[in-house]
Amino acid sequence: MRKFAAPITDRPIRFAILGCGRIAQNHIVAIAKHQGRAELTDVCDIDPAAVQAAVAASGATGHDDLPKLLERTSADVVVLTTPSGLHAEQAIEIARTGRHVMTEKPMATRWADAQQMVRSCDTAGVRLFVVKQNRRNATLQLLKRAIDQKRFGRIYMVNINVFWTRPQDYYDSAAWRGTWEFDGGAFMNQASHYVDLLDWLIGPIESLQAYTATMARNIEVEDSGVVNIRWRSGALGSMNVTMLTYPKNLEGSITILGEKGTVRVGGLAVNQIQHWEFAEPHADDEQVAAASYETSSVYGFGHPLYYDNVINVLRGEAEPETDGREGLRSLEILTGIYRAARDGQRVHLPLDS
Repeated sequence: MRKFAAPITDRPIRFAILGCGRIAQNHIVAIAKHQGRAELTDVCDIDPAAVQAAVAASGATGHDDLPKLLERTSADVVVLTTPSGLHAEQAIEIARTGRHVMTEKPMATRWADAQQMVRSCDTAGVRLFVVKQNRRNATLQLLKRAIDQKRFGRIYMVNINVFWTRPQDYYDSAAWRGTWEFDGGAFMNQASHYVDLLDWLIGPIESLQAYTATMARNIEVEDSGVVNIRWRSGALGSMNVTMLTYPKNLEGSITILGEKGTVRVGGLAVNQIQHWEFAEPHADDEQVAAASYETSSVYGFGHPLYYDNVINVLRGEAEPETDGREGLRSLEILTGIYRAARDGQRVHLPLDS
């Protein structure tokens, strides 16, 4: 049984953000929504302009490197919104100071690094949270309940599409983008929340086959790919991902075909329930229309709900919805996809190493 620090019940949970790029803004807003229960004490980035903007947006204290942040902050949790390839080293350094770690997706770009993150946080007796905010979207919560209630009966087939666009200037905006070491490709970066759905919704994967390609962007990693999947339950499925959709983001969807039900959740980012049909009625059917929402953002609106769980965990009132071990599950699938594409072979899960 892992032991953690005593719950914090007499003051707000203190957060610091490391990395002040585009996704950090979602975290600043999410923390602000929990005023009285959480506060943002510090922000940090090696880019002075990014730090200045984050300080202006949040009122937090700014820092220009991680050692200075760790020396001076009173934060209980350090949030990693840095390039993915830096997460492991940074998480381990933070854990050694006795602070909890929250990391954006993916938790690491290498399977071994992610495993080391979990071990290091265990050794230090701190929590490791991996952000999976899309799980909190109302559409996916409704779909998850239908699966847990066995409304589909046996699930036969699953298809996930991520048809988005990332122009060359997106990748050119920072030297780490589109690199194997720091970023990962369309599956690992842009579509990683959808890879998460493969296990979280449908269950453990037995094996997969994959093709990836770099067809139009000047980057190290893939801009497109396809995966065929067999789950341990016997269900079959596929995932199709591209960052080359013309002229803008088109679709982020999941379709599930089962013995007693058919559901498609689509829209730009699984934000619209487009088909919902089951053999047996249920009270949740009345919530379908209300669950759908309009969005121009592929990030969804789940960050405040994710923070709610983290705050409750550190107050001793809940268990973590996505900790480090849960984060490993989707990274294992991603690693399997890349190995299958590289080697031209079917990859079985779980991985041996």
